[in-house]
Amino acid sequence: METEVKLLPKDYASTQEVKWCPGCGDYSILKQVQTVFPDLGIPKEKFVFISGIGCSSRFTYYMDTYGMHSIHGRAAAIASGVKAANPDLSVWVISGDGDALSIGGNHFIHLMRKNFNVNYLVFNNQIYSLTKGQYSPTSEKGKITKTTPYGSIEEPFNPSELALGAKASFVSRTLDRDPKHMQAILKRAHEFKGTSFVEVYQNCPVFNDEAFFAFSDKETKKEEAIFLEHGKPLIFGHNDEKGIVLDGLTPKIVNIKENTISPADLWIHDEKDKTKANLLARFFDTLFDGQHFPRPFGVLYADERPVYEEDMANQINDTKQKKGNIPLNQILSGDKTWQIG
Repeated sequence: METEVKLLPKDYASTQEVKWCPGCGDYSILKQVQTVFPDLGIPKEKFVFISGIGCSSRFTYYMDTYGMHSIHGRAAAIASGVKAANPDLSVWVISGDGDALSIGGNHFIHLMRKNFNVNYLVFNNQIYSLTKGQYSPTSEKGKITKTTPYGSIEEPFNPSELALGAKASFVSRTLDRDPKHMQAILKRAHEFKGTSFVEVYQNCPVFNDEAFFAFSDKETKKEEAIFLEHGKPLIFGHNDEKGIVLDGLTPKIVNIKENTISPADLWIHDEKDKTKANLLARFFDTLFDGQHFPRPFGVLYADERPVYEEDMANQINDTKQKKGNIPLNQILSGDKTWQIG
């Protein structure tokens, strides 16, 4: 009998030279993906990466797996076709905030609602990097770039809120400067059956440096970021002295020690509660009663429902049982004919 060889992260690294700018957050994302893959229990030949256009989309070249570097904004559509044709494959979509949410926005929302069992990673640096620093759909209002020299006047997309609105079944957020957290989120995304949306805050050191610095810097992280755990209360602060409660559907920040509030009285995170997930997503850009909320990281929402490729296969089988194997010519010609006389 052949002895199964345990693969290592290096076994998922291709021979291609990695060409990202020094300090780019993409290096960390690539490293974490290659680190977790040996532990996923999937044969190497079952992995497929589909990417669009942009700095992030070079990812496909750097993984020693099957893959396709596709066209701008269409990675979700191509990945859907791959999964529909071969449901046994583990399909990973790699995209940037511009590729996914601008020209690919239509494909993004429909992948979320269709719910193919694929993993969709969006590297969000809030800028167009490959084309040299134009504002993107996630750039903050007032952002000065080469294409918005007087500041953007547009409201940005909130990716998590957009995904939830498009009926996503798994919505999460992590960041390039927290490797352990990213590894945990990647594993959760893989384990989830359905479209797993993972937004990764990714630093662009050339065109939008330190856009997410506050969420990873040790001086500000405890105040500006909150890490979600299912069944655990929402607590943050330098000394874990702050918590979040719900007054109806209005979140409020309270000082746990000053108000002698027990953890049980706080908002307890429930991944299956979509109403609360929408509130968490809105911490991104909303001040409730003038309070500044920390940015949530982790799994905001996860609730499995039937996946597209299985429903499609069941529909095909049911139709065959009812109508038999109909010849292709008959299908193409249809059953409605008329004469022109």
